[in-house]
This record gives sequence, structure tokens and C-alpha cells, in this order.
Amino acid sequence: MNENDILEMDSAPETEDFDDVQLGMIDEEAVYPQEFLPTYQSIKEGTVLNKADQVEYNNKPDSLFFNDGIRRIDFILVYEDEDKKEFEKRHMFQRRKKRREYFEASLMNMGLELEAMPSVLNDNLMYVKVHVPWDVQCTYAEVLHIKVPIDVNTTPFRPSMWSFFNCVTKYFRPNKELITEETDSFTAPFEKDCLDRFRIEKKDNFFTPSMKSRMAYYILSRAPYEIRGNMKKFGITKLLGGGVYKAAYPLHDCRFNVKSTEESCPNERFLLYKEWAHPKNFYKMQPLDLIRKYYGEKIGIYCAWLGFYTFMLALAAVVGLGCFIYGYQMQETSTWSKEVCDPEIGGKIVMCPQCDLCNYWMLNSTCDTSKKLIIFDNFGTLVFAVFMSIWVTVFLEFWKRYQAELEYEWDTVEFLEQEEPPRPEYEAKCIYETTNPVTGIVLILASIVAIIVYRLAVFLSLSLKLKHAGDLKNLEPIKEYVTPQMATSVTAGLISFVVIMILNTLYERVAIWITDFELPRTRTDYENSLTLKMFFFQFVNYYSSCFYIAFVKGKIVGYPGKPVYLLGKYRNEECDPGGCLIELTTQLAIIMGGKAIWNNIQEVLLPWAKNLIFRYCTRSASQKVEPPRWEQDYTLQPFSQLGLFYEYLEMVIQFGFVTLFVASFPLAPVLALINNLFEIRVDAWKITTQFRRFVPEKAQDIGAWQPILQGITILAVATNAMIIAFTSDMIPRLVYYWSFSLYEGHTDHSMKGYINSSLSFFNTSAFSDATMNAQVERPSNITICRYRDFRFPPGHPREYEYNMYYWHVVAAKMAFIIVVEHIVYLTKFILAHVIPDVPYTIKERLKREKYLTQVILHESKLKLVTKHLKPFVEDMSSQMEAGKENEVEVSEC
Repeated sequence: MNENDILEMDSAPETEDFDDVQLGMIDEEAVYPQEFLPTYQSIKEGTVLNKADQVEYNNKPDSLFFNDGIRRIDFILVYEDEDKKEFEKRHMFQRRKKRREYFEASLMNMGLELEAMPSVLNDNLMYVKVHVPWDVQCTYAEVLHIKVPIDVNTTPFRPSMWSFFNCVTKYFRPNKELITEETDSFTAPFEKDCLDRFRIEKKDNFFTPSMKSRMAYYILSRAPYEIRGNMKKFGITKLLGGGVYKAAYPLHDCRFNVKSTEESCPNERFLLYKEWAHPKNFYKMQPLDLIRKYYGEKIGIYCAWLGFYTFMLALAAVVGLGCFIYGYQMQETSTWSKEVCDPEIGGKIVMCPQCDLCNYWMLNSTCDTSKKLIIFDNFGTLVFAVFMSIWVTVFLEFWKRYQAELEYEWDTVEFLEQEEPPRPEYEAKCIYETTNPVTGIVLILASIVAIIVYRLAVFLSLSLKLKHAGDLKNLEPIKEYVTPQMATSVTAGLISFVVIMILNTLYERVAIWITDFELPRTRTDYENSLTLKMFFFQFVNYYSSCFYIAFVKGKIVGYPGKPVYLLGKYRNEECDPGGCLIELTTQLAIIMGGKAIWNNIQEVLLPWAKNLIFRYCTRSASQKVEPPRWEQDYTLQPFSQLGLFYEYLEMVIQFGFVTLFVASFPLAPVLALINNLFEIRVDAWKITTQFRRFVPEKAQDIGAWQPILQGITILAVATNAMIIAFTSDMIPRLVYYWSFSLYEGHTDHSMKGYINSSLSFFNTSAFSDATMNAQVERPSNITICRYRDFRFPPGHPREYEYNMYYWHVVAAKMAFIIVVEHIVYLTKFILAHVIPDVPYTIKERLKREKYLTQVILHESKLKLVTKHLKPFVEDMSSQMEAGKENEVEVSEC
């Protein structure tokens, strides 16, 4: 059997032909062949038990077997029994019943064994146990190219360069007495004809429960349930969507907090909770091999990536925290910050209004802001930005090596080329009407514009509340109150976060519609295509406000006498008096913090609350027996159809914040590290205790997230260089320090006088009528005000044009970007080639495994051929001997 033996799937959407069920209509064209139904009915009637006969499993609520205690349950189907409905409604669900009966008959015809049991909590529910017999296991293990042991691996393994740390790291590893290491073996794809070559000690345990669940789900996804004309309709997914079944899932092997007393139960869920999900083990490494064995390679590779990313974040967090401490200590010693706060310097500089409804303000009103800015805008930040650009390269290169080791250990090296079957929906004809993706992008841009307008409106309204008199005494800063700029930044950040959360749902639907229209062949292709689209939407959604603050806000504002207006009405928003960098830092802190809090609410509180409500609603006072294992699992939450997509998306978005804008927020790695330490345990607790067991899936790597991470790392170099060049004041300060400080009369390089040189002069009599709003009473005795720019003063032949200092700064910014980018990209290129993607030891072990596989399986096939040819050869030999005897007799005659 191979993937070409799959039935054709109908072209209708999942819910297309279920509307008539609700109306009690029966499709006359639908055919439900009767050849399977008598067998199905006889088996089913012989296995359905009454509640009076349920003593066996009530004494063993964690039993994982059929009622005979021999056949293990590999999958569970749940449906609502139509025969127990009210009489007037019963006829409405007959089509569902016929489809289900034909589907279950098809399953038995394909080799599965079924057993039905009524619920002990809900009289209307029925549970169908599914068992995959040995012969069927062998068949589908070959179809799915499942790799199994052929020989013990005796190749000596070279110790890692980090092995000398084992004396310390052993305290952070899971308890080896509870979670034992598996025997390292060479593996090969299973073949039925070579059973004697595989290490089969016991048939029941040769294929793991997760492998059997994969086989069962593969069959469930391809079993027909109806024939309509020349078309066979099939698949458990469509039956779930149409309400024929309420749930389909593999079983947990025990309760998470109670060890099972069943002899055949490995208690892997209990061990995972104790060593992985329990809060007391937050400092321990994850038991990846057990996670992979219990949940499959796809869950395992995600947990491995999250753990590796968190481990690498520790180094970045230490350096970022050091940079923050350095900046915090500098805020009281910075020369230009002192000048801002000095009553004789900043206290005598009158600044021009920043909007048409704003008044004059004193420079020293930004004293606190300037001190806070020093924490994030200093030379240490430059060093940290370069460090992070190199860090991301090291992170990705070492992750590739680690991933290659996992591919070998978990037998997924050639998964994409050999093992992955096509999706059942692959051959379906798509009739969906998709939404133009441009519409989604337009909505994103509209939300960005709305936030910008909001920022302008709030800034103006708050500014009007600060009434200014006509003398300088009333221009003294009111430090006890929040400035309009700060209030606007915080509230706009919160609004931006809310908009992001609302639009996420819309973007998900648009991305799914487009991907369904493409009809990718395999599930991996489908998820990769969906991932790229979803990340594009989320990239713009999450990062747009940060890019606006960093590279747009305050860049095109003109000067006080000739400001630039947006849409001819709104004056372009200027940066906070302390600069746009502090606003960018505020925005990042709000989005990162808000996102972490919101995700924890979704991941912890919602599943817990749903399960609590469901158990309360299904609780029966008269029922004192403990429900069986399959019914306990039904009360848990189903896993999302998108699988781990949102888990990856959450971490990759965080990775973007940590790398793309780290020059403005050195504490981002620290916050990310703290969040991830909780995230690992929250994911473990959620997966182990609140959700049904996932259908185990194989995965070779993290899929499309790998090139996305590589793209982010490349973009991060450019964004951080541009933030330092265009958003912070670092380059203007460096230019002043090395070039213009001598022109200001200093005998040596110094930052004295920088504030005065960075502010241009403006004659207040040159204000235009548009900027002189009648609602604002401005002091008439102020003739000169200052603004942040490098322009010639009034009265100069080139009045208000850019001066030489401006062009020096522009040249320095461009030179800085080019030099930094080339240095970092060259370093990344060298590191990428110095660090090989696949370790040498893994390459050698792969060669050895391929050689042994060819030798062992070749010998087995050769013996098989010899065995089949032996009767033919013996017959030919006897005929040849008889021919020789005849020749002798003839010669004698």
C-alpha cells in the first residue's frame, strides 16, 4: 500500500452538505452500501455494554484496553446517540447515523477493531474504542515509512566540548531514575518482508503508542463514509465538522497527578507532569526524548527550540542588563543632561511651540526625560546593538547544529523526502471565494493612520489644559504632573496593543482562506505556506507602530515658521522634547509586557476555566463511580487545528522585538528571558493537564520559521543601525565631540555647549497666521525661541536653511550605517561558515547507519528471494538430472 491508494475526496467544503441534516432532509443521491452494515451491527451489538455491566472498568478507571483486557485502545471516537433523542427530533439526525455506521464499517473493513461504550456521565454520549491490530500496524508502518530499530548502536560517541560542565549541569537535568534513557539503536524504515531483521522483542510494544495513534489517525482520515454518484466522501475531519462525531483523540496513558497502577501503563504523562510541568522544576531542562515519545516529534522540536532560545537569551540578558546599569549610572554625570537641567542653561532657553495649539515651554521642563533617555541612549547601547547582531547569528548557527543532532536521534533526517503523506484535502477542488490580501493590508495601514491621528488629537487636547501666562515665571515646569508627550505615548501604546489583538483574528481568517485556495500537497507545505502569510500580517501589525516612531515621527516636520501638515489639516507630529527614542522604548515595553500578560491569560486561565465549567456541567450527583480514562480525557480541551502555530508566532514576534529594536531597549532580552522561563512551564502545564493528547506528528525541523528567523536577523542589523543613526542623538553628539566642540571655543574635545549647538533660533515675529491660533494666549515679550534642528539663524543670508553642522551629521549617519552593516554582515558571514550546520560526529553516524541498513536489509531480501526461488531451482535441478539419466539410457542403447 502506498499514498496512491488513497480515495478521492469530494469537492465540497466541510460543512456544505450538513445543512440539510438540521432540516431533517435525506439526500436521495447518497448511497450507503449494505454489504458492511450487517457485520458492523453484529460486532457493535455484541460489544455495547449497559451501565449495570460496567464494573470491570469502574474498578480500573485508568484502563487503556478493550473489555477483554488484551487489545489496547489506540484512538477514541465520541458521538451523540440519535436513538436517545426525543422522538420528534430523532428523524432529523438519521443521515448522521447512516454516515457514522458506514464510516465505522469502513474502518473495520480496513482492518481496525472497534468497541462501543456508553457514557457514565451523559446518557446521550457513546464512546467508540479503536484498536489497530498487528497486521494493520505492519501495513501502515510501511506506508508511513516509520523507522524502527535494526541494531544496537555501538559506534563510540565523541564527547561534546561542553562535557566538562556536566558536574554542574547534572543538577539541572531531569531525574534519570524516573526518566531512563532509551537504548541507542540504528534504525531503518519498516518493511513487512524483513520482520526478522528488526529488533522485535514483543509485538505489543514494538510500535510505540504514539506510532499506533498516527496509524489510526491516518486510516481515520481516509476511510469513506458516503458515496455520492462517482464520488466517495471520506475523512474524520469532515465528520467532526458536520457534527457526526463530537470528538476524536488518542488517550492519555494515566492521570497527570496520580500514578497508574496498571502494569502495562508506562505512566509517561505522570512523569512529564512531575519532571516537566510542575512549577518546582522550573530550573530543570526539559525531558525532550520523553516529550517526543509521548507527543510526537512536532511537539518535541518546538520544546527543543524554545528551550534552546531561552538558554541563548541568558547571555544576551546579562549583557543587556549590564548596558542598562551603565546607562543608569551615567544619567547623573552626563554633560548634556546636566545642561538641560541647569537653571542657568536649560532654565533660560525658551522652546518654540510644538503644535498650533501649544505654547512656549522651557527646556529644563524635560530634565527628567533627558535623564531617563541617557539610560537607553548612550555609547553602551551601540556596543550592545553590535553584540546582538552577532548574537543572533551565533544563535541560529548553533540551533542548526542542535537541530541536526535531534534529526538524527529522532529519525527525521529524510522525513520530508520519504515519510510525509499527502493531506486528505490535497485532491479536493476548492470552491472558496477568497478575500483579496490587499484588503487586509489596507486595514493595517488604516489602523496605523488612525493611531497617528489619535496621537495628534490627544496631544493637542492635553496641551490645551496647560494654561500658560504671558511671563516666564509661568513657564516653569510642573514636574509633579505627567507631560502631554508622555501621556500620549503611553495611551497610544495601549490603544495600539488593543488594535493589534483585535486585528489578529481577521488576519488569521484571511491567511487561511488564501492558503486553502493554494491546496498545498502535504501538511508541512500547508503549514509553511500559512506561516509565511500569517507572519507577514503579524509583522506589520505588531511592528508598524514601532517603525513609525523610530523612522517616521519627527523626521518631516519643517520648522516653527513653516511646519508640514498631514492631509492639509493636521500638523505632523514632532518627537517628545527628549527625543523619539524614549517613546520607542515606551512603546516596546507596553507591547512586550501587554502581549506576555495577554498570552498567559489565554494559555492558562481560559483552558482552566473552560475545563472547570465543563466538568461542573457534566457532573452528576447520582453517579458515584469514577469515569473511565476515555471519558476523563473528553472533559479536556481539544487542541487547535493550527497546532503549534500560535506558540511559534508568539516566540518569533518576541524574537523580533528582542533583535529589531534592541538598540532602543537593552532590557528586551531580560524581559524575554523572564517571560520564556514562565512560558516553558506554562506550555508544559497546559499541554499535560488541560488538553487532550495530541495526535502525534512527525517534523524534521521548525519549518518556515527557520527562514523567517534568518530574515529577521538580517533586517535587525539595518534597523538597529538606523535607530542609532536617525532616532537617537548618538551620532550628532559624536560629531560635536570630535569636530565642532573646538569651534565653540573649547581647548579640548568636550560635550560642553552641545545643547546650545543642537538648538536653532527662530524669530517669533515670523510665525505664520496658520500657526498663531487664537485659542492660545502666547506671551508677547518673547522674541526668540529655540527648536531642535541645525539651521541658520534669522538674519543670516540663508535664513532657516540647513547649516554645515547638519550636513556633517548626515554624512556621519550614512557612513555609520554603511560601516556598521558591512562589519556585522562580514562577521555573520564568517561565523556562518566557521560553524558547520551538521556536526562531524552526526555525519559519521549517518554514514554508518546507511551502510548497516543497506547490508542488513539487502541480506534479508536476498534470503527472501532465495526462499521463493528454492522450489523452482529444485524442480529445475530434478528435471536436469532426469534429462541426464535419459541421455545415458539412450547412449547405452
